[in-house]
Amino acid sequence: MDAKTLLEKAASGFDTLEIADKYRKSALKWLRAWLSEAAFAAYRPQIAYLITAGKWEFLLDAFYQVIPFGTGGRRGLVGIGPNRINPWTIQASAQGHSQYLIRRHGDDARRRGVVLAFDVRKYTQKGVYDDNLPNPVMNLDGRRLAEAAAGVYAANGIRVYMFETCRSTPELSFAIRHLHAVSGDVFSASHNLPTDNGKKVYDSHGGQLIPPEDQALVDEVTENVSDIQVMDFEKARADGLIVFVGQDLDNSYHEAAMAVSLSPQRALRIVYSPLHGTGLTSTYPVLQKLGFDVVLDPETANLSGAFENVTFNIPNPEVLESFDASLPFAKKSGADILISTDPDADRIGVMLDHHGRWEFLSGNEIGVILTDYALSKYREKGRLKPQNTVIKTDVTTSLIEKIARRNGVACIGRLLVGFKYIAAEMNRLEDAGRIDDFILGTEESHGFLMGNYARDKDAACAAVWICEHAAELKKRGLTLLDDLNRIYAQYGYCHNYLTEIRLLGAKGLEQIAHIMAHLRGSEIEKFGDFEVKERIDRWQGPPQPHLSKTDTAARNVLVYYFADLPDTDGLKVTVRPSGTEPKIKMYFEVVGRPCEQADLEAARERITGIRKALEKCFMQYCYRLLDIDFPERGFLLFWQLPLADKLKYFEIEDDLARLKDVADAKRRQREVERLLKFLGANPVEKVDGAFRARFGAGIRAYLALDAAS
Repeated sequence: MDAKTLLEKAASGFDTLEIADKYRKSALKWLRAWLSEAAFAAYRPQIAYLITAGKWEFLLDAFYQVIPFGTGGRRGLVGIGPNRINPWTIQASAQGHSQYLIRRHGDDARRRGVVLAFDVRKYTQKGVYDDNLPNPVMNLDGRRLAEAAAGVYAANGIRVYMFETCRSTPELSFAIRHLHAVSGDVFSASHNLPTDNGKKVYDSHGGQLIPPEDQALVDEVTENVSDIQVMDFEKARADGLIVFVGQDLDNSYHEAAMAVSLSPQRALRIVYSPLHGTGLTSTYPVLQKLGFDVVLDPETANLSGAFENVTFNIPNPEVLESFDASLPFAKKSGADILISTDPDADRIGVMLDHHGRWEFLSGNEIGVILTDYALSKYREKGRLKPQNTVIKTDVTTSLIEKIARRNGVACIGRLLVGFKYIAAEMNRLEDAGRIDDFILGTEESHGFLMGNYARDKDAACAAVWICEHAAELKKRGLTLLDDLNRIYAQYGYCHNYLTEIRLLGAKGLEQIAHIMAHLRGSEIEKFGDFEVKERIDRWQGPPQPHLSKTDTAARNVLVYYFADLPDTDGLKVTVRPSGTEPKIKMYFEVVGRPCEQADLEAARERITGIRKALEKCFMQYCYRLLDIDFPERGFLLFWQLPLADKLKYFEIEDDLARLKDVADAKRRQREVERLLKFLGANPVEKVDGAFRARFGAGIRAYLALDAAS
């Protein structure tokens, strides 16, 4: 078919979708460009395939917008279309970024240059496009994206400092500062699924852009890019416009991360898992150089964008199941502690052997331990003073603020979500000549920073404090969990919990907007038995008017405070759409009261029970806004599943159970795999809790599948 016929067919297909007309019109506008302009010729055969195959929802989602700039930059599915990560979207943003840098810094931008880094990601997904046709995005990795961007910067006369192999995000932040560059990019999708990639943009301080500067960049990319200038990569290298950096910079970064150490204690057995990512170049050598006894988990120590040995293929230290592959080796090795990092090594995960039982620490719990540890070491060294400052985001546990205040130091604690806001506060301290007052920055999503060498979270420096503190405790016969329990008894048990409703595509955006609009526009007195005491809308308050559209998006946050119960000293729910993924996130916090350590377990059970009750009331309210009667067992499904997949599971649950009547075990196994194929990797583990709650046994036991598998 010619372009006109294909476009007409797409228009007819889009008319079958239940979606706002503005999304159809926008998708058709972009489709027209990609079907007619020379820059997109390589993509055309696959676009024609998608149209002739009638993949309307997929096609509309790929073309209805240019992939947006959120709290963590641009990231999302690799694919074809303006709402996907591909060489065109990367080069278009690099051209806009070049124009922004020259407008902002003038010739300084060309002279000082930008730094580019990338992690392990590589797109290899089959069955989405026609695997028999040429596909410009197949096997697309971070190196190719970085080279594509480098050619654009060079064509605009901006020098590029580029890592030749994978490096971590925090090293990119360090490198910008170390090389006095004006900016930098890291090509990564952090802890997302293997199908994703992206680009995070950094400023001259080594932090991500905040409003209104991020809006200025977005406007430049989306409104002022008329022609993408590209220079051949090898010619740019020969002309000195692209320069590779490596070992010398690595060593300087390692020294900076090592310098945060507060203790000489090293007697600790550590197993480290990079989850197939770049922590091999950051966290691992930093711990080694400091003299720790650290060994690599053999299952997850290879660099791989497939994350093949990580449960669900989700390399996220926030997810307990991400430790499945490395925990057996840690136990076998007699390790005291198991450390992991996500693929770009800015987030840290911790499990520990607590007197024979392995326990997982949440990001909030790690933050609490690190805050208390730092304050005690500062006091011990005579460095603690009222000007010392801890910085955290608003959704990070309030226990950190309580600890800081009671120890007589400052806490900047009501920041919007995103480590870039912590970095901005560090810049203010530095501008005021007070950066030495900074102790640490912490966010609930396992992100921490100590020292003044970077402006993004770094798992390496967090690992230093965690491991040396654990070594000190081990010397006394204690563990990190013993220390955490002491803190809980002293200040009150604080239970924080994050969940989400993942709503995909343009329709998902509408559903998320509907939930936020209802909550914002309604005077809700109660969620179940929980009485609303106060609701704070972050769209209100200074600055007014908002600094930019990106400021409005970042401040799209509602905070509900609830009346206390007899056992609580604070109940809070924070609701916000994610800035980087298609979901709406809910952060629950229930704060208990100080108690004797002997009574802590009972207090923990009461507070956890209150959180579960509050979660169900609040989430069921939100599901009803979508006209969904969500089964209570749904709360036992893997929390990161898209809502559509959760609902589909309940549609096929009876079909699963009926497989018990199939005599042949191998056929039962094949049918389970067929029914659950839509769930991706490790499908049984994602739904087993809900199945067990109804049928009294997990899927494998109920269907006697062990022998079949």
